[in-house]
Formats: sequence, C-alpha cells, structure tokens
Amino acid sequence: MIKTPTLLLMATALALPSLAMGDTLELPADARVEMEVVDDLVLDAQTPRRDDIVLRPVDGGDGSHRLPDYCVVIGDAQRDGERIRLTTHSLTCIEAEGGDSEIYSGELTAGAYDRDGHFGIAACEDDQCRLTPDDSFLLTITHPIHIEQQANPSARLNAERRQADPDQDDAASGE
Repeated sequence: MIKTPTLLLMATALALPSLAMGDTLELPADARVEMEVVDDLVLDAQTPRRDDIVLRPVDGGDGSHRLPDYCVVIGDAQRDGERIRLTTHSLTCIEAEGGDSEIYSGELTAGAYDRDGHFGIAACEDDQCRLTPDDSFLLTITHPIHIEQQANPSARLNAERRQADPDQDDAASGE
C-alpha cells in the first residue's frame, strides 16, 4: 500500500535527462532502466509473494534509457527458486522543469533482470530472499510505452497566480 505517493515522487530524482518529449513519455521495447526498491523487500516461506512493490530509478543508472526526474514504478515480486521474479504494471512520473511540471501515468509491462542477464534477481540465501534500496537491477521494458501527458491542475493554478502577481515570483526566486 502506498501511503505517501507524492513524497515518493518528489524524493526520487534522476541526474540524467528524461525521455519525456513534449506531451508524450516514450520508451521502446527492450529498453533497460536501472532500478531499485524503495523499501526492503523480503520473501520467505511465509511470504513468497508481495504485490504493489514500489520501485524507483537509480540516480545516474547504467540502463540504456532513463525515466523523468521524479518517477515511481509499481510491480509484484515472487520467489522463484533462488531468484526474485519482479514484474511491473504501472508507473507515475513527474517531469519538473523550472516552476512547471508534467505528469505521466500509465501501464508499464516490464521484468527485472539481474546483472548476469538472467530473468529474476539472484537475491536469495538459505530460506530467505532480500532486496534493499542499495541493490539495483535492470528493468527491461516488454512492450513499448507511449504515455500522453496528463492535465496538471497545480500548473494551471501556478500560472494564474504568476499572472495575478508577477512580482511575487521575482521575490521568491531572489531577483
């Protein structure tokens, strides 16, 4: 369960430029994005599966592609022998530039691959599998994504506020 999605979105920044071009976020099939879990993930005999795992891109990751500045991906994890099978179903990203932000939210079909190139993440010892936010892996996009920008009510309100009092923005930015 995601209790604070806004905080998660705002706390997840990438140093690389994004693939959000204008009004569309696009990633081709087979694109790879280096990811990590937001919270520890533990799978064992009592809990062999967890749904709604929150992932984020690794800042400056080694993947072939990157996501916008602030992004979370939601997926499911299941123990499969000595590996964790992790698949995704959705993402929400915010591309922030200056005082404006663009929102993208939609389906994301992808699977996690370990550094050895095999499906699933080799993260099991004895009877327990564990991933921490320090453990990165490559998320490989299964189907190309093409997500249109969503309406951002706060952007409209900010624009109206700037038009109503342009001096307030100058004072806030230190000019």
